[in-house]
Amino acid sequence: MIDLHCHILPRLDDGARDLEDSVGMAWQAAEDGIEAICATPHIRHDHDVRIPEVADRVAALNERLRDEAIPVDILTGGEVSATAVAALSDEELARVALGRGQWVLLEPAPGPLDDSLTRCVGHLGDRGYRALIAHPERHLSADMFERIAGLIGDGALVQATADFFLREGGTGRGMRSLAEAGLIHVLSSDAHSSHGGRPVHLSAAFEVLRGIESTRPHVEWMAETGPRAIVSGEELNVPFAPAL
Repeated sequence: MIDLHCHILPRLDDGARDLEDSVGMAWQAAEDGIEAICATPHIRHDHDVRIPEVADRVAALNERLRDEAIPVDILTGGEVSATAVAALSDEELARVALGRGQWVLLEPAPGPLDDSLTRCVGHLGDRGYRALIAHPERHLSADMFERIAGLIGDGALVQATADFFLREGGTGRGMRSLAEAGLIHVLSSDAHSSHGGRPVHLSAAFEVLRGIESTRPHVEWMAETGPRAIVSGEELNVPFAPAL
């Protein structure tokens, strides 16, 4: 498995506190069968992330993980705020794309999804990139399903946080409903620390998806084929469509 959204780089944004915390997160990933993690620091106005430094930070963490014999590779990336995309240069955008591909992990602005996100997805497309939209759970509204389906029709895919599928109550039901409607394509941890909060785990959430009739046939694609194509730049053919 590949974790496409994780704040594993130390002392950078609101993620890993220090290098030992990053190592702890990598151990969590390895124990869950995750073989690669995209380091996705926040690219937005309230975090001082210097994009040219990200690749060197990834290389340094990979070196430490090799020293510790932890079988997890760290890949480059970023969690890019939709409000920050237009100001990024072509070089900066290439540096925060996931792995070696042409996908950008896009964080929508707070509140209900609106036409500004559609324009941002189009802007990325004009520059040769596709959007992987994070945090659908943050944008509840009466037309959310239709909005997401429209974004998918425009070429975007949707990444959901794995831990939310394990929760009871409205959050868990909401995420399962999105997946059942064909509006979730990949799962990621969005983990920030080994000391608490969401762990760097994906497998339990995929077991939940195996229990949903409409997603069961596609779990292997969601867990393996899709994420691997995203980070490698391979052709990506989604085997299901929104069912509203």
